[in-house]
Amino acid sequence: MKSNPVFRTTTKILFAPIILYGLYVQFHGDFGPGGGFQAGVIIAAAFILYGIVFGLKDVKKVAPPGIVAVLMAVGVMIYGGVGVASLILGGAYLNYSVLAHDMAHGQHYGILLVELGVGVTVTSVMLGLYYAFAGFNGAGRGDDG
Repeated sequence: MKSNPVFRTTTKILFAPIILYGLYVQFHGDFGPGGGFQAGVIIAAAFILYGIVFGLKDVKKVAPPGIVAVLMAVGVMIYGGVGVASLILGGAYLNYSVLAHDMAHGQHYGILLVELGVGVTVTSVMLGLYYAFAGFNGAGRGDDG
């Protein structure tokens, strides 16, 4: 697909809007349908589309596997950090009410941060799975390219 100009052009045109839509779903999640999981899958789909059209080597240049692995941990740490912050501030684990001066703002900040953690984790895990499966060569070793 790398040599097909229609796929290449379409992918270049759609890559940024797909990510933008994923960010919309991410930050609109506390007002309507959406949230971190859906946003993470949408954002990962943009990178996977790029990888399908341009190849695994090129998508790894855009989203290096080392950074993807770090983002997996960062997302979990954001999620868990909100819970720990709630405990430190005197509430129960993931009790968002204690995160701000009033309950409504605390709930809003808490759900945004937790959904951000979920979104980052889902995006990076989906990319990690894509890298693992797309790079599998059947000889027991993954393709490093």
